Amino acid sequence: MKSLHCAFNMDTGCVELKMAGGTKISVDCSAIETALDANTIQCGELDWLIYNKPLEYVQMIFSGEIEIYIKGTAEHCLTD
Repeated sequence: MKSLHCAFNMDTGCVELKMAGGTKISVDCSAIETALDANTIQCGELDWLIYNKPLEYVQMIFSGEIEIYIKGTAEHCLTD
């Protein structure tokens, strides 16, 4: 299915995805962090993804790649 809109809703703490067929998906970001047992640094990585690339965040959750993301070097990290 094709997504029409994807954004983080600060009021609910969820990434909300609206699909072309009218289906709405809401991903509870706190629940994801808890399920991943993410540490402070990993939570920061997830926060960056949530705010900057919410669709990719949802896609990684559904594909199971989110654990690989938080364990690897993210593309947005600053280097010395």
